[in-house]
This record gives sequence, C-alpha cells and structure tokens, in this order.
Amino acid sequence: MQAYLDFEKSIADLESKIEELRHLSSEGEVNIADEVQRLQEKVQRLLTQTYDKLTPWQKAQVARHQKRPHALAYINAMIDDFTPLAGDRAFADDNAIVGGLGRFRGHSVVVIGNEKGNSTESRIHHNFGMAKPEGYRKAQRLMDLADRFQIPLITLVDTPGAYPGIDAEARGQAEAIARSIEKCISIRAPFVSVIIGEGGSGGAIALAVADRVLMLEHAIYSVISPEGCASILWRDPDKASDAAEALRVTSQDLLKLGVIDHIISEPLGGAHREPDAIMARTGDEIEKCLEELIPMSGSELRSSRREKFLSMGTKGLN
Repeated sequence: MQAYLDFEKSIADLESKIEELRHLSSEGEVNIADEVQRLQEKVQRLLTQTYDKLTPWQKAQVARHQKRPHALAYINAMIDDFTPLAGDRAFADDNAIVGGLGRFRGHSVVVIGNEKGNSTESRIHHNFGMAKPEGYRKAQRLMDLADRFQIPLITLVDTPGAYPGIDAEARGQAEAIARSIEKCISIRAPFVSVIIGEGGSGGAIALAVADRVLMLEHAIYSVISPEGCASILWRDPDKASDAAEALRVTSQDLLKLGVIDHIISEPLGGAHREPDAIMARTGDEIEKCLEELIPMSGSELRSSRREKFLSMGTKGLN
C-alpha cells in the first residue's frame, strides 16, 4: 500500500478512487477502463506539477519517506556475491552501518552504507541509521581494506546524523567521525559516494569525502537537520521549513555550490514509487564514475580528492 506525504493529499484521493473503480471492475459490475485511464492521466499530471516545484522542506520529507529504498536494498540490487563484514575489532559491531566485499558489474568492490531499516523491528535493530563510534571505526577498517587491495570503494549515505547518545560521546564519537573523514581523504582507491536519502551532519560526511559524490534528485545533504537548525536559531522546531530553505539542503543547490558532482534523477513521485528503477539508474551512474576513476593511479586519486575538498568554498575569495 502506498504511503502518502502531507502535500500529496490530492494525489492520494485520486489513486484511492482508481483502486475503488478497479475493485468494482474485478467484480464484474461495470467496465470502467476509460475512466481509470482518465484518472491515471490526471494523477500523472498532478505528480508532475507537484514534484516539479517541491520546496526544500517537502524534499526533506521525500528523502525520509518510509518506503524509500535504503542501503541494503541497493546492495542487494547492485552487488553480486556480497559478503558482509562485521565489527570494528575494538568494541562491537554497529548495525547502523553495513558493509563488506562484493562484485559490482565485473569489479571487485568494498561497499559501505547507512542502513535505517524498513519496519519497526529493523529500524530499532539498525538504530534508525544513526551510527556510534564503532560504526565509523568499522567503516575505517573497510576503507583500509579497499586501500590495501586497491579496489573501488562505494558508499551509500542515508542517515539523519551520528548517534548523539551519551554512550557514543563517551566512546569518542567526534574522534571517530574525524578519523573516518581523514581516512576518506587518504585512501588510494577509486571512491564513489551516493547520497540516497538523508545526508545529515558529520555522520554523513564521514562516508562521503569521495572522488565523485552523487546525490539522488530528492535527497537532502546538510550540516544539520532542518528541525535541529530551527531549534537552535529560533527555538522553535515548527520553523523547520524556513531552516530547510536557508540551509540549501537540496541536490540542485548543492550542485550549484560545487558540494556534489552529479544529480541522479528519480522516478516521477520519488524513489519510493519505483525502487527498482532508481537502483538500476544509480548503478549506471556509479559505473560511469568508476570507468573514469579506475585508470587513475592511487596517488592521482588521493591528490585530486584532497584538492577537490580543500578548494570548496574558496571561489571568489581571491
């Protein structure tokens, strides 16, 4: 069953009407094929009109949609012979971050992703995609693996941010994130990162300092969540829509700012409406990036990656 967002009410009403008509038709009471076709065309027009002018706050809602595919769905769709690797070899395994070895379209790869879960039980198991220090240390261990064997690294970013609990802070959350960013910068393997949903705060950056940073059309990427920003600036989380506008969280804004390298267009109505299509399209874009990066030497990759991120924000300063 389709889950609808607040701004999709008119679309929900029409699709509900279509289902009612199909139910009547299946019972043999009436042939309503023409009416169903007319309503479907109207739904398509409404989806196009709605999604062509989404506000930043509405995009944030789409990025968080409960049916949106998460990291494990992409891994299952894109990676053959995936072998998950667990633990940070120091404290514990963090289920908010999944990763391991596999084959992507003929290439051996290391893949790492934030996993949010898709049911109440799995969301709790994966801590809603919010990693603790051991998660980032596990990610570093996998990055080391990619570096040691010079095999491409793919990261799938989808987190509201790093876990803010006192236990995480006590075990060195900030240090773990900083070390992960440092590791991203220093490895000599081809590195592609995709923001597939939420890219929140340092918890996202820790996996996204890559040679190529791709972002889904309706994903968001920001130093802080709109709600968190509104609570700090206005002491009113209801101003989240204003914060989302000011933060420039959308893929379109971030491409203009040079923070990301490419936008992956989503199916009409968002990735959750056609998950197979968006995962195939994402795989195609990753493959294009790897074709450019694999011929480069390790030192070239590391040097260009460092230069890319060190030069961000300096345009127009000289």
